Amino acid sequence: MSSLYIPPGYQPLLDELQTEDAIGKIKRHFQDNLAFELNLRRVTAPLFVLQGTGINDDLNGIERPVSFEIPAIEKSRAEIVHSLAKWKRLKLGKLKARPGEGIYTDMNAIRPDEEDLDNIHSIYVDQWDWEKVMRENERHTDYLKETVRRIYYAIRRTERYICQDYPILKPFLPEKIEFIHSEDLEKKYPGLSAKEREDAITKQHGAVFIIGIGAALPMSGKPHDGRAPDYDDWSTPTQTGYRGLNGDLLVYNPILQHAMELSSMGIRVDKSALLEQLKLRGEEKRLELKWHKALLDGEMPLTIGGGIGQSRLCMLYLQKAHIGEIQASLWPVEIKRRCRENHIPLL
Repeated sequence: MSSLYIPPGYQPLLDELQTEDAIGKIKRHFQDNLAFELNLRRVTAPLFVLQGTGINDDLNGIERPVSFEIPAIEKSRAEIVHSLAKWKRLKLGKLKARPGEGIYTDMNAIRPDEEDLDNIHSIYVDQWDWEKVMRENERHTDYLKETVRRIYYAIRRTERYICQDYPILKPFLPEKIEFIHSEDLEKKYPGLSAKEREDAITKQHGAVFIIGIGAALPMSGKPHDGRAPDYDDWSTPTQTGYRGLNGDLLVYNPILQHAMELSSMGIRVDKSALLEQLKLRGEEKRLELKWHKALLDGEMPLTIGGGIGQSRLCMLYLQKAHIGEIQASLWPVEIKRRCRENHIPLL
């Protein structure tokens, strides 16, 4: 299934070469600011991992990773990473990183099961994956919120920087980001779907972090959105009685006139949360996998981490109508035709 929104009267503010230059500037500036705010150091990351180790992120549990056989390595099979959510904890353990220290890296993925190819969804995914070691007494929502605020500082600082370089671009992000728990969001808009609730709350505030993604909500009995059971902690009760130490960072995109997720992140599972969430999902068999055994054996530190979409962030700053104006990917013939007819130049 593919869908496309054409903004009325859309014209790109930057031509293709200006866009390419601006993408480079944004990526360099943002990652430097992110590293400063969270005390991160850049590391090199894999494009693929061995199948059957439990290291790959299985997202919502239904997306198939691209896999291939490696005859030279005892006929093993490898998988293109969906994200580096689990790999980063292994890396931090190997580096013997201390609390307050972290890493970031470029993550590139292929998600062929992406059904709704539209203005912001592509089968190619590029993001900054980051992870930071934390202390046991920091496993609470105040620490989560402070980390989100620091990421949002980096987002706004980069917006000001790129708008100064290209005066035709005007900043629009609000000064502060708002926080709301997914349970309160459902109560606020009981007649709307999860995506409609995101549109409504981001239109009201401009930038919002929705806390608690993965656990079933009391009113609908459904989670706000899907989360794998073995990286973010979405089952641990917080100080306010809600469940979840994770969330999504969203902003209102004025060109597309709807919410746009920029980051999925959270405090990662500890031993008790891992056992609880695997039980809730009926996935206790994962406890036999290498990664899960390492966590249970205390071989990995407590961490907080997430991913931040590179193409989406560039698309937002440069006020583009389609993510294909930022990244080179594959699109259905009908989308390419409609984009061509409506002044949306896909790379």
